[in-house]
Amino acid sequence: MKNIKVRVGGTEFSNSGPLAFISGPCVIETEKSYLATVKRLAEIFRAAKRPFVLKASFDKANRTSVSAFRGTTLKEGLRIIRKAKELTGAPFVMDVHEPWQAAEIAQAADMLQIPAFLCRQTDLVLSCARTGKPVNVKKGQFLAPWDVKNIIAKIESAGNRSILITERGATFGYGNLVVDMCGLEIMKEFGYPVILDCTHSVQKPGALGDKTGGDAAFAPVLARAAAAVGVAGLFFEAHPNPAKALSDGPNSLALKDVPKLVNIISRLDDVAKKR
Repeated sequence: MKNIKVRVGGTEFSNSGPLAFISGPCVIETEKSYLATVKRLAEIFRAAKRPFVLKASFDKANRTSVSAFRGTTLKEGLRIIRKAKELTGAPFVMDVHEPWQAAEIAQAADMLQIPAFLCRQTDLVLSCARTGKPVNVKKGQFLAPWDVKNIIAKIESAGNRSILITERGATFGYGNLVVDMCGLEIMKEFGYPVILDCTHSVQKPGALGDKTGGDAAFAPVLARAAAAVGVAGLFFEAHPNPAKALSDGPNSLALKDVPKLVNIISRLDDVAKKR
């Protein structure tokens, strides 16, 4: 089995290497709150001596309700992410929703991320691949693990082999998601780094009527299970006060709980990979 290593800034992702983290708030709510949150996350990961990438989203284009908070503009989002990079010195991943956004976002972000609902949009996938930046693909809730091979082939066709595949749960009936841990092993067979998104995996789509619900208490459970399986990275959303978050609050981890989770997951990763 191939074991391709992908570098994002100074962070390396590898299924056999030290587990790396991807984290940040669901969306940029305000410049002040976002900068404070990513600064604290960077401090946590560095204290734990774990490789990491910080997450930025300027727009949540798939909100349940038309009246839901979406974020800021692309121009403003890129200004804030540049400021965040200066503040933390960390690499960043940013969501891309439309093909025309890819080249502009690639000027500031170290990695581009394709949202799960859009993972089969060929023009979007190719536009991200053609930037030459690493591409993190969120596996759609509607896809089987082996289906990601076709997404990988699209990115490779553009000459880009810096690919990460992120599991974020599969639709199970109405309003529920499940994670098949066997799927992590299946996706690792394609050779590219596999990530588990433990917070989006505990969402309950549409559960609150005009917004998505979730149960963040189960996110650490999935994180521990994935670390035991042995994956390249762990993705989670974190917020200083999830109850007041403007997006994805029910499934986000509280910032104060992140140090303990990072410590536990890191120790499990060391055991799983016999370090």
